[in-house]
Amino acid sequence: MVTLKEFLRSEVVPALGCTEPGAVALAVARARKEANFEEVKKIEVVVSANIYKNGYAVGIPGTKGLKGNVIAAALGAICGNCECGLEVLKCCNDDDVKRALHLVDEGLVIVSPDLKRKGVYVQATITTERHVCTCIIEDTHTNISKVKLDGRLILSKKKRFQSKQNAENASITGQIKNMTFKELTYLIDEIDEADTNFIFEGVKMNMAMSQAGLDPKSKFGLGVGRTIMKLVNANTPSTLPQKIKAYTAAAVDARMAGISMPVMSSAGSGNHGITAILPVYLVAEFYNKTREETAKAIVLSHLTTSFLKSRTGRLSPICGCTVAAGAGAAAGITYLFSDDIHKIEKAIEIHVSNLIGMICDGAKDTCALKVGTGACEAFVAAMMALEENRPEIPQGVLGMTLEETAENLASLSNRGMKDVDSIIIELLSKNNP
Repeated sequence: MVTLKEFLRSEVVPALGCTEPGAVALAVARARKEANFEEVKKIEVVVSANIYKNGYAVGIPGTKGLKGNVIAAALGAICGNCECGLEVLKCCNDDDVKRALHLVDEGLVIVSPDLKRKGVYVQATITTERHVCTCIIEDTHTNISKVKLDGRLILSKKKRFQSKQNAENASITGQIKNMTFKELTYLIDEIDEADTNFIFEGVKMNMAMSQAGLDPKSKFGLGVGRTIMKLVNANTPSTLPQKIKAYTAAAVDARMAGISMPVMSSAGSGNHGITAILPVYLVAEFYNKTREETAKAIVLSHLTTSFLKSRTGRLSPICGCTVAAGAGAAAGITYLFSDDIHKIEKAIEIHVSNLIGMICDGAKDTCALKVGTGACEAFVAAMMALEENRPEIPQGVLGMTLEETAENLASLSNRGMKDVDSIIIELLSKNNP
């Protein structure tokens, strides 16, 4: 069975910039390394529909506003450090950007979608004077599963069979998928001082991103957070939901614009991390909860996010930031006031039933609107659950158990919305033929 430390190492990690173009840059950087960093003649990248959509219009860190998978791929070849995981572009400078733009302008960088591929999939091929190297990332944003150099396979990871019978050898996500929610919550009891310190490192990162977005001098994205914060005139319980909405939206304003600052991610997404962490922390701070109480509540938020994402998949047509991470925040906020598992589960169900219809149409500046909504509604769901205002079950997507609800969510996302990503890509192609 997965331990808390294993979970945190796998599911809660720092990320610089949007994780989808980050995965593109990482795959290219690894291929370039295996090709001995020789001069690049061509970069060809094939990605899943999800990766293509999410990386199409999002800001790339260190580029002063440049956006998209193509510039991420070029930078991966120029300055990407594949040893840094999702912080692969943290050493990007102005000279690197100029060199990357030269590759793009010369038509040497091609990124195309494979509409049959779902979830996390990146295949990056680097061609140099003497070598051709291909690197494949799949399942998670940093999982390099295959590397080929000049037709010779030099790395190949076998997919682990994820079943209850083989749960000990399954991936972290696979193990979580095979656990009930109650079983997963037992991990909270394993928390120690080192884990608490790690959780607060994530709080510090994500609050710093929020402050950057709230800075009156900043011009990040749509300025969703700054606009909403103007409505918060007092530090009272009645304004707390709007404060939560402002802080989370501001963090996404800055992040989607490509600011060169990391955030602590959750379930493979930086925006998920913002949603899972900040609402819980802000409520804990307002009500003077202890450091340990706060850390445990944030851990539960991460666990809940991964519980739902293990069912829907790492990337999905449904907006995971609002639905999955928002549900995580609802669970964490509820836990701050009650450890009643039934109330926590009801908070999750209320939140999911509220926002299940919100689709993901790619990572971009309007994500701040969605994340702000998810964060605010997470607070409302928690307050309703604490008041024991519970929807009757089953109804709509809600099943008789939280596990059944999660499976219903996955069915709706994976089967009911199966054409969403291809339609979004079609729309993007119309706008930018």
